[in-house]
Amino acid sequence: MKVDGQSFRSIWVEGDGWTIGAIDQRRLPHEFVIAKLTSCEEAADAIRAMLVRGAPLIGATAACGVALAMRVDASDAALERAYAMLIAARPTAINLKWALDEMRKTLAPLAPPDRARAAYVRAGEIAEEDVAINQAIGRHGLGLIEAIEPRKKPGQAINILTHCNAGWLATVDWGTATAPIYLAHDGGLNVHVWVDETRPRNQGASLTAWELSHHGVAHTVIADNTGGHLMQHGMVDLVITGTDRVTANGDVCNKIGTYLKALAAFDNGVPFYVALPSPTIDFSVFDGVRQIPIEQRGADEVATMTGRTREGKIETVRIVPDGSPVANYAFDVTPARLVSGLITERGVVQAERTALARAFPERAQNSRQGDIV
Repeated sequence: MKVDGQSFRSIWVEGDGWTIGAIDQRRLPHEFVIAKLTSCEEAADAIRAMLVRGAPLIGATAACGVALAMRVDASDAALERAYAMLIAARPTAINLKWALDEMRKTLAPLAPPDRARAAYVRAGEIAEEDVAINQAIGRHGLGLIEAIEPRKKPGQAINILTHCNAGWLATVDWGTATAPIYLAHDGGLNVHVWVDETRPRNQGASLTAWELSHHGVAHTVIADNTGGHLMQHGMVDLVITGTDRVTANGDVCNKIGTYLKALAAFDNGVPFYVALPSPTIDFSVFDGVRQIPIEQRGADEVATMTGRTREGKIETVRIVPDGSPVANYAFDVTPARLVSGLITERGVVQAERTALARAFPERAQNSRQGDIV
């Protein structure tokens, strides 16, 4: 995608052939800063501190972290240390484990002198695979948007609500939930996006709105609690979100607040779709509410907010009284019964065990519980 006319991805290998460049998403939307990652430790910290975030991008960053580790020490012990360090960085997004498993599967059979180069090659392949997957998601999701247009009056926009950031900043390029929106916009459809602010880190207000603005897509930022009201008044035609993990039976784990949007959509007859690459499907998990670990992050994310003052300074202020306890659950789980469909690189799939297994038989068979068909 483009930033001020210049093409960017969210992560890349720098011109020296080994340093990893990434957009520091903590600084957006007020500052556009490129971070340089030069070690596995820095890659793990980038994931942990949300310099990079979004399930597909976390996976790509972890792959790059392994490559950085192999450049310094390509021994078996170093490979296992890198794996352990990176997988501990974020517990919820399954793409992290998938990418690390791919890297270990590629590197473990090789002699140590051959591992560094192979690691960069495989990390690059994972990035390119993500881009291709997201483009396919966009093509399949576009049909859902196109189907709405005949029902609109001339000049009326197709209104899409999204939650958190599942745009190109959450992937290597294109995004998941935003890929159909970008294709619709580029194809001349009149689309408008309701952008949930997405407390506590405001990824919608800070990142999704920034993306859409730079691409020229009409959008409006709303408070998280506004979506139900808009649906009641016929102001939302379609909900599309991303996800950090989907279970074998179609439960969707995504940024906290997604479940409430799904309930409101169900109550008002608004289609609720989830866009995801297949590595996000965890065929070893069948009950999202009980089995998916929900990350609890630091209290400061809720207790403080960062923004730009009228004088142009970037400052962080406290909004919670001193001494008040804070809970910060980062994700929630939307049961499959509330999901209209899953937009994948292989088409729109029913959020149901058999449908997912048939769409991705190679992944279902390789799971630890491969008897789900």
